[in-house]
Amino acid sequence: MATKKKRTLSAQNDSWVVIAPDSVVDTQKHDSDPSFVRLRNPLTDEASLYMLGSGDVQLFEVKAFEEDFHSWFVGQTVQRDGRLLFITPMDPLYLILPYLIKSGKEGKFQPVDQVVMDEEFPACSRLLSCTHSLASLRHIAEEKEVANLKFHRYSQEKTMDWLKKKVERTVAALKKRHISVGEGVKSSTYVRVKSEPDHNEEDYLRYAHGLISEYISEDLSKDLLRHLKLPELTSPKETEPPSKKRKLSDTPVEAGEDYTKFNSADFVRKPPKKMTSAQKTLAKVDKTGMKPMSSFFSPKAKAEKK
Repeated sequence: MATKKKRTLSAQNDSWVVIAPDSVVDTQKHDSDPSFVRLRNPLTDEASLYMLGSGDVQLFEVKAFEEDFHSWFVGQTVQRDGRLLFITPMDPLYLILPYLIKSGKEGKFQPVDQVVMDEEFPACSRLLSCTHSLASLRHIAEEKEVANLKFHRYSQEKTMDWLKKKVERTVAALKKRHISVGEGVKSSTYVRVKSEPDHNEEDYLRYAHGLISEYISEDLSKDLLRHLKLPELTSPKETEPPSKKRKLSDTPVEAGEDYTKFNSADFVRKPPKKMTSAQKTLAKVDKTGMKPMSSFFSPKAKAEKK
């Protein structure tokens, strides 16, 4: 009896399905392509995947939505990596901040290019090339200029004020979009489950604080909570920030995988293909009462054991 041959796995595909803003592939002003980089996550202090735009002018956060047994049909091939990557703009100060805090323990002013250094994550120095990065350092550090050279030292007071403004802007965005954040809200859908009066300011502040806490250390998050004059929660509530309720789409991408072969041409929008005459004819057919194709492949019910 002939034995079945084991199916050999094909070489790993270096393509991914990505949703990204147009600015990611804007290479008109710069010769270089955007690139995936491994950087230290400010919340976990571990490696996470980020993207630097063309010319390193902008930092992007990379998060993945993934499900079990999920793949993509791309053209005439099957992409085994079924994750959907979301790439969104991110303030580089969040990643620069931990380095300033560490150097601030020495209590002296230092050149920022000597502060933002990491042997484990050498790409961190590229954060200083992002637009407005150097100019924005005044929000989280004291600045001193000597002989046309600028030196910086971490400032807890400035950082708290900067983070507070981030929270306030987030609150304004939540209100503008009429997003419910109170106890009567299902966190996964942001839909109110029962009629309740409008949320008070603390509900919004606490929720916005949770969103910002996704990008700062736990100690800094607690300091910010006190700066906002919000008491710590002794028990979990529905208003507890999403930092404690990670959804699949909030999962940072692990940096252990090789995304360095990224090509911006992969993101170029291609015009839709024209339908063939057969496809046009099929589209006009009345499909009422027809079974979907998936129904022919549904598993048969197992017979009950006697």
